[in-house]
Amino acid sequence: MTFWLLILGVLYLAMLAFLSLRSRRKNKTVDDFMLGGSNIGLLLGFMTFSATLFSTFTLMGMPDFFRTHGVGAWMFLAVSDGAMVFLIVWFGFHVRNKVAERGFKGVSGLLISCYQNKWAGYVYFIGIFLFLVPYVAIQIRGISIFLQAAFPEFLPSWGWATVIVGVMLLYSETGGLKAIMFADVMQGLMLMLVVWVIAYYCVSYFGGIQPMFEEVETANAALLSAPGPQGLFTVQFLLASFLVILLLPVTQPQFTTRIIIMRDIRSTHHMAVAVGVFAILVILPTIPIGLYGAIKYADAPTATYLSQVLLFDQLDLVAAAAIIGLIAAALSTSDSQIFAMGSELRSLLHGDERKVLLQAKFGIVFFAVAALIFSIISSDQLVLLARVSFAGTSLLGPMVLAGVLRKESPGKIIIFATGLGLLIFIGSLIEIIPSSVGGMRMDLLLLSTLTLITLVSVYRKKYIAEKRRVKTS
Repeated sequence: MTFWLLILGVLYLAMLAFLSLRSRRKNKTVDDFMLGGSNIGLLLGFMTFSATLFSTFTLMGMPDFFRTHGVGAWMFLAVSDGAMVFLIVWFGFHVRNKVAERGFKGVSGLLISCYQNKWAGYVYFIGIFLFLVPYVAIQIRGISIFLQAAFPEFLPSWGWATVIVGVMLLYSETGGLKAIMFADVMQGLMLMLVVWVIAYYCVSYFGGIQPMFEEVETANAALLSAPGPQGLFTVQFLLASFLVILLLPVTQPQFTTRIIIMRDIRSTHHMAVAVGVFAILVILPTIPIGLYGAIKYADAPTATYLSQVLLFDQLDLVAAAAIIGLIAAALSTSDSQIFAMGSELRSLLHGDERKVLLQAKFGIVFFAVAALIFSIISSDQLVLLARVSFAGTSLLGPMVLAGVLRKESPGKIIIFATGLGLLIFIGSLIEIIPSSVGGMRMDLLLLSTLTLITLVSVYRKKYIAEKRRVKTS
């Protein structure tokens, strides 16, 4: 495996260096660096969106989730991602129209323009910082514990994490968003290939798909139904998960930016459909990988199970490709989100564009270091940590949608309510506030409440404006 790992590793790093330098030569303006030129075609657009969406936890977290909680995970992620396609089409149309009117440097700046209030941008930026940094951290955490388990005598977990962050900063700060998107194409193709090859091996172990499910039913029938062996997939969990994943293109700037910089609305719509197909193709094979672990490594720790199923049970070439694929996935998602936070910081700053760009670059380094620190202290529950991140950013959804859909300012109360909602959710996570109220999950309750407040505020302002027009006439 070491031989193949060296070959594939050198090729991957060489490609990263080539794409980064090539992109740097094409970056003539600040917008070229931060927004990739804003003229992205279908193939690059769909691959960069998919690679950013499907990260390390797809190949590591999802199989372990199936192993632990069963096939209800399919509803948790695949169904939600499929529905997200329709939101991309609808939201893409409206947000691109809004950007055509007001311009775009980042979602935070766009919200300031929509609400005519700087706190709209600040609340959004604080929200994504609080919940995207941990999400980046779990990508780094996932691959670092995996590499430590695979090569226990080479580097500790924090050492691997530091190397990953260093490589990520080097090529993203050199080539900008376009370099990140080209790297996304490599990551997406590698992830798809590796996950299907490993899934084929896992199905072959059982002798076919039907024998696989029969053996799992005999060993632990609860894995084949909701709410699963540990009762995780309740109606509220699945509903809340559906909503927070559905809102990802609205609430997380790395996705919103990719929708906006597509060449035209037709390319955006085709990209959405392609992302839906990719979602099914990349999540489906994680089921047999997880069920294989449920039979063969039911009681093994996460790191042991993943190192066995992805490395030691595979051919040397496949194992080496899995390692490079995981590193590529971690880099792809992490740099996309860190870079997006840098873009958001840029949209809040004013002054000479070159100085603002330099400040944004320093911001990217700061965000990356924060993610590195969090990755060292975070737990190994990758999927649950990812879901918490999704839930936190979903609370920004009503505020963003109101700003994009309304021609006039939707109202300051929405900004205040969103900020308060974020504080309450954080309080529930650190257990100073109950995680449920009246039997209802806190994330679902907060999202419902913020949606209601937003609707009341919007229609109240609309009613007042209508009365003024009638009075004037």
